[in-house]
Amino acid sequence: MRNRILVLLLFTGCFVATTLGQDSRSNFPRFNFNVGGGFGDGRGDVGSFVGNSFFAVGGAGMNFSRVFGVSGEYMYYDLTPRQNVSESQGLQSASGELHAFSLNGLVRAPFHFDRFRPYAIFGVGFYDRRVSSSTGSVFPGSICQPSWVWWDIYCVNGRTPSSSGIQDLGSFSKIAGGYNYGGGVTYSLNRWHNSKVYVEYRYHKAYQSDVQTIVWPFTVGLRW
Repeated sequence: MRNRILVLLLFTGCFVATTLGQDSRSNFPRFNFNVGGGFGDGRGDVGSFVGNSFFAVGGAGMNFSRVFGVSGEYMYYDLTPRQNVSESQGLQSASGELHAFSLNGLVRAPFHFDRFRPYAIFGVGFYDRRVSSSTGSVFPGSICQPSWVWWDIYCVNGRTPSSSGIQDLGSFSKIAGGYNYGGGVTYSLNRWHNSKVYVEYRYHKAYQSDVQTIVWPFTVGLRW
């Protein structure tokens, strides 16, 4: 019964999207763009090693109707470890960054409050977590630190085993798939090609093979 209801809802949604697209094609822009930035709230290891951090995002896509659209998006998120983490965990000149590429669906509310209009966004993508430091070599028998997991340092019982040989705390990158979801509100400016100021809160989660990368970015920007 639940599967039948889900299929019915999906069919109804597709029908509504098609109808809106046919009946009001001239009342909405064919393409959509966005650019923004703000601060993100790190969770899990991102919260432990980085805490809150800045990010920037930009995207472009297509609208199928006034309600439904898609957008390809790029996000840069700073993952530089906090100074006290670097100092206490043997990281010299450490830095980090997350590059996210996602394909997202946009669902805008079919109503608005004056110039305000809420929307939902969700999607999937690839997340490239990159870190680097000038610490250099890690020799067998070294006491492992929590943040070293981002450098893929192999540890057993809290130390690097002799079987692992010399490992490196230099530059390292790990790519994984993930997803995101969230929502926001736009405020129409009625100028600059009908651009809108938007405020958005989203959840991003990437499934790297060592530890998951989780961030909650809070964005302020423009959509048009």
